[in-house]
Amino acid sequence: MASFNRVILLGNVTRDPELRYIANGTAVTDIGLAVNDRRKTATGEWVEETTFIDVTLWGRTAEVAGEYVTKGSPLLIEGRLKLDTWEKDGKKNSKLRVVGERMQLLGSRPGAADGARPKSRATAGRATVSQGGDEFDGSGGYDAGDHHESEIPSRSQNSAESGSNGSEDDIPF
Repeated sequence: MASFNRVILLGNVTRDPELRYIANGTAVTDIGLAVNDRRKTATGEWVEETTFIDVTLWGRTAEVAGEYVTKGSPLLIEGRLKLDTWEKDGKKNSKLRVVGERMQLLGSRPGAADGARPKSRATAGRATVSQGGDEFDGSGGYDAGDHHESEIPSRSQNSAESGSNGSEDDIPF
């Protein structure tokens, strides 16, 4: 029997990532992602439903998340579902989570005026990191050399130049 396990999520980070390293030196971080769904009920009224999803990132992807992702950041995650099971006090527990294999940072670059045309695809306000080290350029192909970490704003640059305090009022969804 064939099987396929792929998840693509677009949402906002619910807490700052905490980067840690396991015994063999591999980076790992867990983030929460809030994904909103808006639908119409049978009575015709609109209902917002938020789903909170735990995502685990490994390797270089985890390191980039630890450095550039903050609470409220819009993020695109591609990965796979994994069921964790454990036993505590004689009771069996389980939790479904996403193992993120690719992460795309979304949002605009600090200092860029609305409607301003970016210098190149690489400066369009997004960067992608994947487990394999390739980067997705957003135009349908992989491009390992177009993105540079120096083009991704630091947390202090982002908040200082944008003039925002990172409140949830700034989140578009």
